[in-house]
Amino acid sequence: MKSLFSFILASLFCVGAFAQDRTVQNRPYTDLRPFHFGILVGTHIQDMELLNVGPQTITLDDGSTQSYTITTDQDTWDNGFNVGVLGEARLNDYFAFRIAPALYFGSRHIAFRNNDPQAPDSLRSRTQNLKTIYISCSADIIYASKRAGNHRPYIMAGLSPVINLSGKNDDILKLKRYDVYFETGLGCDFYMPFFKLRPELKFMFGLTNSLDTNHAARLRDATMRPFANSVSQAHSKMIVLTFYFE
Repeated sequence: MKSLFSFILASLFCVGAFAQDRTVQNRPYTDLRPFHFGILVGTHIQDMELLNVGPQTITLDDGSTQSYTITTDQDTWDNGFNVGVLGEARLNDYFAFRIAPALYFGSRHIAFRNNDPQAPDSLRSRTQNLKTIYISCSADIIYASKRAGNHRPYIMAGLSPVINLSGKNDDILKLKRYDVYFETGLGCDFYMPFFKLRPELKFMFGLTNSLDTNHAARLRDATMRPFANSVSQAHSKMIVLTFYFE
């Protein structure tokens, strides 16, 4: 996955060096359209920054209390994929505005660990496979360079509000229904004879605390609550490689 991202990133930077003025331009008037549609497919990796609360006082089965520190972390970057459509409006020769509704499918592997080796087994460790299904609607401003042959690099930035369709009531951690991402990235237009291909690498950062902090109190299994209460904030982030067909 990382090698694929590196290859695409290097290609986007180097492609201008290989463009020649004598290249026959494919679809020379495609960028003059005031508005056009397209489709997108891609892959991404997800991570989540969790703010641990530190020591917490827990009531044991025998009625006594004990202070434990449970650390919670997403211990790997997890893969996913995304599909969607786009509509792009031309603002001038260099700027464009793009709306791209999409679905993101993925999961996050969460590990809970108690730092006290003397803790009872029920409080020692847990894991959770936190599945995520997002409906997003990115709104981006694109700044593109002058076209060189059949290539045109660009940079982009924007916001992506999302709706979380996943989450179960018996999960240890549960995310909120809504979140907003800031996204920025770069890409390059490749003008083919019959369509325009646009590979794009972007970085997405969650702007809100996406953790449902009231979820722990609603858990029926009391042994899960110390793990659910070990985190006070969660901020999501993704690295996304997308191919647009326009």
